[in-house]
Amino acid sequence: MRLVLQLVARLLLIVVLCLGAATVWATFDAYRSIDRATAASAQRVAQALQALYWRELLLRSSRAREHLLPVPDWRTLETMKLISPGVCVEFQPAVAFEKPLCGQSEGLGKAPPRWFAAIVPTFLGSHAEVIRPVSPRAAAAGTVVATPDGAAAVSLAWEYILNVIDVALLMAAAIALLASLAIAHALAPARTIVTALQRMARGQYRTKLPRFRSMELAMIGTAVGELGNRLEEATEQRAALTRRLIEIRDDERRALARELHDEFGQNLSAILAFANTIETASTKDRSTGIAQDARMISQATHHLMASLRDALKRLRNPLPEELGLEASLVNLVDSWRSQSAARPTIQLDLRGDLTDISGPAATTAYRVAQECLTNALRHGVAREISLRVERRAGEDDALLIRVEDDGGGDAARVAQSAGFGLTGIRERVTAAGGSLSILPARGGLSVAATIPLAA
Repeated sequence: MRLVLQLVARLLLIVVLCLGAATVWATFDAYRSIDRATAASAQRVAQALQALYWRELLLRSSRAREHLLPVPDWRTLETMKLISPGVCVEFQPAVAFEKPLCGQSEGLGKAPPRWFAAIVPTFLGSHAEVIRPVSPRAAAAGTVVATPDGAAAVSLAWEYILNVIDVALLMAAAIALLASLAIAHALAPARTIVTALQRMARGQYRTKLPRFRSMELAMIGTAVGELGNRLEEATEQRAALTRRLIEIRDDERRALARELHDEFGQNLSAILAFANTIETASTKDRSTGIAQDARMISQATHHLMASLRDALKRLRNPLPEELGLEASLVNLVDSWRSQSAARPTIQLDLRGDLTDISGPAATTAYRVAQECLTNALRHGVAREISLRVERRAGEDDALLIRVEDDGGGDAARVAQSAGFGLTGIRERVTAAGGSLSILPARGGLSVAATIPLAA
């Protein structure tokens, strides 16, 4: 999952938890608000009756105090206004058949569902009545008893919850949206960093990143830039070292070719001459056994000389340095075609302008084609081999060499092979700043090398 989605999901989880906590608190506060309304109603009615009591006491001074009760004058519309909705108030000692005076409880809110009406009283408990004396100085003045209505309390709590949830849901949606936009904006540079790392993985190490406002992202961008510079330097050093090693190896190959030509070539020529002399002398002396041995020596010498010539061709300087890349590739294919009629068909496909390709790029391309053809002809059972050399002009000026055959083979095993031939061309291609791939083809293998030509 993307980091933005993870952060948004966690934010939504936090919002849901906060919304749940707010709902619980709103339920408790709304349910208990009826207790506060009950106490306030009892206090207001008691104060009103206290004023009524002392007024009656002054107006009816001839009566006994225990008979100075503010009844029934307290049951008025003014007293009704002092009672909160959902609360009933009665005066004690009450007159016979007197009913409590209740506040208007209709319209407090929507009727709550049954599960809510059953759960809330179970967990939050019931409401207690509130008793207030009419006059603290005259106990005979009576008391005011305020009793809350449980159904009204549940309805009030449900209405309060609905109002809170509506506001909370709107706030949660707004917070989630704004926070998502803020998170996406804050993490937008991460996409740039990932793109830079992907370019580095493809070999474009010197990737310049923009300056980020966030200190942490700026530190990451700086670290990525430094890493790219170090990778570029290390790659350049490795390529230079590989080129130097290839030069040293080529010098050694040329020196070895001279030694083989001067020493082994001359000695094999001398052995062949001695064998011919022995064969001629034995024929004159009619020594058939010696003559036969001399012919076998001559045949073995001819075979060694052919192998030596083949080795010298591979050890000496490649033809691109003398004939150019295009002519050397044509000569390479013709030499393989002329060796045996039973060999597979070799198709050469040259595309683009190859005339101005010289130096290490031409040498590398020739060596890749030479080694791939050698492997396909010697180690496979191919019936058809295709050699394609294409120059891709434009900004990405590069040379593509592709050799395909239908001789079977396991591409994964060949790619992991540590043979000298593949290792050599892989080193040459890497030193030239290119890439080499070995993939399965239709009926066989496909070896492709890309060699950049841009300076």
